[in-house]
Amino acid sequence: MIKRTLIPLLMLSCSPALAAELTSMETRWLTAGLSVINYAKHDLKLPVDITVQPQARANDVPVAVGYHDGRCKLVLSLRGNPQAEDILGSVPEARRPLMIEAMFAHEIAHCWRYAQGAWHQTPSGFAHGSAQPAQSLQQTRREEGFADLVALAWTHQQHPEHYADVAAWMRQVRAPASAAVASVESHGTMAWLQLAKTGDAFNSRLPLFEQAGSLWRKGLANGE
Repeated sequence: MIKRTLIPLLMLSCSPALAAELTSMETRWLTAGLSVINYAKHDLKLPVDITVQPQARANDVPVAVGYHDGRCKLVLSLRGNPQAEDILGSVPEARRPLMIEAMFAHEIAHCWRYAQGAWHQTPSGFAHGSAQPAQSLQQTRREEGFADLVALAWTHQQHPEHYADVAAWMRQVRAPASAAVASVESHGTMAWLQLAKTGDAFNSRLPLFEQAGSLWRKGLANGE
């Protein structure tokens, strides 16, 4: 059964038929991410639409975001997707909503960057790179690093008592197989995650994205 708090949100973002046909896993994930989605829609005024894939395609991640016609498209690809189970395989059942919530915060960070017109842009004083493949990988890695830091800043703000668990899980997910892999991995964000091993790394007096941005720039200054 769909939780009552989900119904108004889904009616704004999906068709009523789709809302009625959500699987139990989709309901669990959307419930876990609901506070992030509400924050994005109501506090940040971000244009977010939710799409639930009827069947995941090969290599689809469980939750992702794109940007089209001025709107963020938050896409859940859970049906028939082994990644949806694998990514949480090491996490006790009771704590999985925390990790899912962090994933949603990560994707909303991408949405915010798109909406700000800052996608693949770096602050003044840092090289933007070019269209060459190596620079493209670097740009993607930088965006992933920023989004990971937003996810951690969100966790520190909302669930400080569970910060260590979420941060450790994110480091596990991002851990490269080797240094050589890390140098070419578009999602190799460990350098930023290492800057935020504890919640004390974030200045809670700042707005959420500024908290993440401060550490992100530190990582950029370190050569990321």
